[in-house]
Amino acid sequence: KSSPVISNNTIFVGSDDGFLYALTSTGTLKWKFNAGSSIEAPPLVLDNVVFVGSLEGILFAVDANTGKQKWKYTTEGQISGSCNWTYGPDGKQKRIFFGSYDYFFYCLDAANGKLLWKYESGNYINGAASVYGKNAVFGGCDGILHVVNTDKGKASGNIDLGTYIPASAAISGDLAFFGNYDGVFYCMDLKVKKVKWKTEGGGPFLASPAISGNRVITGSQKKTVYCYDIRNGKLLWSFKALNKVDASPVITGNSVIIASSDGRLRFLDITKGTETWKYEVGSAIIGTPAVTSKMIVVGAGDGKVYAFGK
Repeated sequence: KSSPVISNNTIFVGSDDGFLYALTSTGTLKWKFNAGSSIEAPPLVLDNVVFVGSLEGILFAVDANTGKQKWKYTTEGQISGSCNWTYGPDGKQKRIFFGSYDYFFYCLDAANGKLLWKYESGNYINGAASVYGKNAVFGGCDGILHVVNTDKGKASGNIDLGTYIPASAAISGDLAFFGNYDGVFYCMDLKVKKVKWKTEGGGPFLASPAISGNRVITGSQKKTVYCYDIRNGKLLWSFKALNKVDASPVITGNSVIIASSDGRLRFLDITKGTETWKYEVGSAIIGTPAVTSKMIVVGAGDGKVYAFGK
């Protein structure tokens, strides 16, 4: 379920077997780190350190070159979403933040794992937080879009939407785009803390949206990929897969890369939503593909990592 991340020609990916893997660009193992329990969250690579959480609720900081643990921090619930980071008030200190199923949102010093603050929500935090100025923006199973100041860890204008939000938000300017478990997809104006537009009936949204120009694209458990006009929510096109689309879409050039639980990796034309290429892995793909100019990398339910050439 962990989405791979590529940094300095090294692929980092977590696995249900409890290991974090570092692979070369040709697919050979550089090292693997034993986290002790399943890793569903995508890693974050920052300053040659890999930060990743486990279902045991532990956030690990691992040296990207050697695979040796630098520090760890233990929460009281599983960590399903990736970390994000920002600078502290001094503009120098780097801060890591992430959510846990213990209802708390944590901010740690990236250098040593020291707790700087924690913020309590009303339920599980499943997705990753986005950065909006001096704020972290994330949904929770309490049905609230949380907007939390990253300097102090205080709420700065939460928005109650009623139904839990497992997906991460994509932010463009002052607008946040995300879906909830009831199939409602939102465009939220963070400046005025109001819904600009919303669509209904899309099926549970676990994928995070991707934005390009006036298009916002996301997948849902209704086996469908949707492309909306970011200005008004008008449906520009939709594409029907054969199973759930929990992986987030990736936009590259005029193509949208889609992975789905039907075991297929697809290219869709960004203007029409038509399929231009596909490869059948044969096992469910839940993690989001990692895309560079040279390759596409994705993990699958068969315990394999697949790489495709440029």
